[in-house]
Amino acid sequence: MSLFQKAAFYTTVAHLRDLPPESLREVAFAGRSNAGKSSAINVLANQTRLAFVSKTPGRTQNLNYFSLGDGRFFVDLPGYGYAKAPKEIRAQWEGLLAPYLIYRNPLVGLVLIMDSRRPLTDLDQRMIGWFSQTGKPIHILLTKADKLTRRERAETMTKVNAALMEMKIGASAQFFSSLKREGIAEAEEKLCEWLEIANDPRAATAPEKLEKVTAPRVARPKNRSAKGWSAR
Repeated sequence: MSLFQKAAFYTTVAHLRDLPPESLREVAFAGRSNAGKSSAINVLANQTRLAFVSKTPGRTQNLNYFSLGDGRFFVDLPGYGYAKAPKEIRAQWEGLLAPYLIYRNPLVGLVLIMDSRRPLTDLDQRMIGWFSQTGKPIHILLTKADKLTRRERAETMTKVNAALMEMKIGASAQFFSSLKREGIAEAEEKLCEWLEIANDPRAATAPEKLEKVTAPRVARPKNRSAKGWSAR
């Protein structure tokens, strides 16, 4: 039984003013397009289509909230690094993603999805270095691990750990395979720690059926810049 199998779609956010005010703790999932982010969320929730797996990379442009109950949420962020995304869409990502990741108080950690066959792309490293400045933890899921041999896994993990050490980032990393359902327990343990949820499947309860409440408009802080990362 999955700890998060009662997860349910809650709302889609296109503007910062619409972020759920009732959220207490939330974990964001980010990653390069086609790295397996939607599949990872689906497997963790033990559902097949909770997070929509688009055939067009970068198609999802908003923040998708999934309720776990008791004010806890998974937040699926737009995939980044899709070169064919129109300029106006990239601008929307920049205006939504950066402020959310920097200033969102209920956000307690970032799960960064990387294809284990091509980890630590330039955009991945920029995201790690940039988000780490918030002081919030990062956990890396090296997806599609079933495609690697044992030797390739060892080499990949050594490479990732060395890069994090060089960047002086205290992020954690693990292998994950949605196809083979590998790495679920390890990921669940980290997520439960961040969300302050009992790591016991028998304690899992259905999320409350909350009516979506539109957040009041709040003036953005002056002299605070969200520059530093681009969703190109």
